[in-house]
Amino acid sequence: MRITLIHALRHSIQPIEASFARLWPQARLMNLLDDSLSADLARDGGLSAAMTDRFLGLARYAASTGSDAILFTCSAFGPCIEAVARAHAPMPVLKPNEAMIERAAAQARRVGLLSTFAPTLASMPAEFPASIELVPKLAEGALAALDRGDRAEHDRLVAEAAKDLRDCDVIALAQYSMAPAAGLVAEATGRPVLTTPDSAVAKLKKMLG
Repeated sequence: MRITLIHALRHSIQPIEASFARLWPQARLMNLLDDSLSADLARDGGLSAAMTDRFLGLARYAASTGSDAILFTCSAFGPCIEAVARAHAPMPVLKPNEAMIERAAAQARRVGLLSTFAPTLASMPAEFPASIELVPKLAEGALAALDRGDRAEHDRLVAEAAKDLRDCDVIALAQYSMAPAAGLVAEATGRPVLTTPDSAVAKLKKMLG
C-alpha cells in the first residue's frame, strides 16, 4: 500500500514515520510538505476558500502518483481536509486527528486536548462528539522551541502544560510533533496519553492492511 502523508509542519514527518516503522513497516510512504500552510493560517486568522483550493491541489498530486490513501498530519485544517475527502471518495482520506478522537471518545468522558499551535484549539474541538467534555490547553512557547531545534525544551513545556489537565480521564496530544513527549506527559499527569500518529497508523492499517 502506498500512503501519501501531507504535512504543514516539517516537525510532523519524523513522528509519523516512526509510528509507521513500529506499527506498519510494510506500508510505502510518500511525504509532501508545504510549511507555508501553517504560517499563512496563523497570518490570516482563519481558513479560506483559497486554502481549501491549496489542499485540493496537493491531494490531486498525491492521487496522480497512485496513492492508495492520504493522511494529513496538520491538525488545524479540518474543513479543507473534508473537502479533499469528498473530492477523492472512495479513497481513504484521513484527518490527522480523527482516529485519535475515536479512541478518546471510546475511552473517556473528560478529555484534555493539549496543543502547541493555537489555531488547532479553534478548529479541532468541533471534531469531538458532543458527549465529550473537552478541556483545551495550549503549551505556550513549545512550538517556538521546536522551531529553534530544541526538542528537549519543547517536550518540557508540553509536559509542564499537561499538569493543568490532571483531572481529565485521558490526554490527547493534538500535534504529530508532540508525540515524542507522550511519555513525559504521562509521567507528569499520571493519565493515559493518546497520540495522533499511532492512532492514525492503526486505523489505516485496519482499513487497508
